[in-house]
Amino acid sequence: MSIPKRIAAGAALVVILLLGASIAVGLSIGSGVREASAAAVDEYGGSRVDALMAVVASPEHSLTERNRAVWALGQLGDPRALPTLERYQTGAPCDHARFICQHELDKAIRACRGSTNVTAFLWR
Repeated sequence: MSIPKRIAAGAALVVILLLGASIAVGLSIGSGVREASAAAVDEYGGSRVDALMAVVASPEHSLTERNRAVWALGQLGDPRALPTLERYQTGAPCDHARFICQHELDKAIRACRGSTNVTAFLWR
């Protein structure tokens, strides 16, 4: 096989591997979003976004559960979540023992405001 053909075959293999990895990551993220939102809908009813916002706002839930709901809202990228997410944004450094993760809130807010969010495109 000539060198140009080897390079082309190698490039095609890299593209196939990257595409496969992207699909696998997308499916994994989607699974996590579905799991978090299904639990929230089971508890609160309504849409996935409404139920996840209720989890974020609920002091009855652990910070881990509330952070996961923030993450899921960011993955969904729905602007309806902005008022809830912004309510907990302080701009202070993260204090994971006492407050919702500020870094995760910032990412979720950016996603809900329309920044590039491939998973939101996939799961809407």
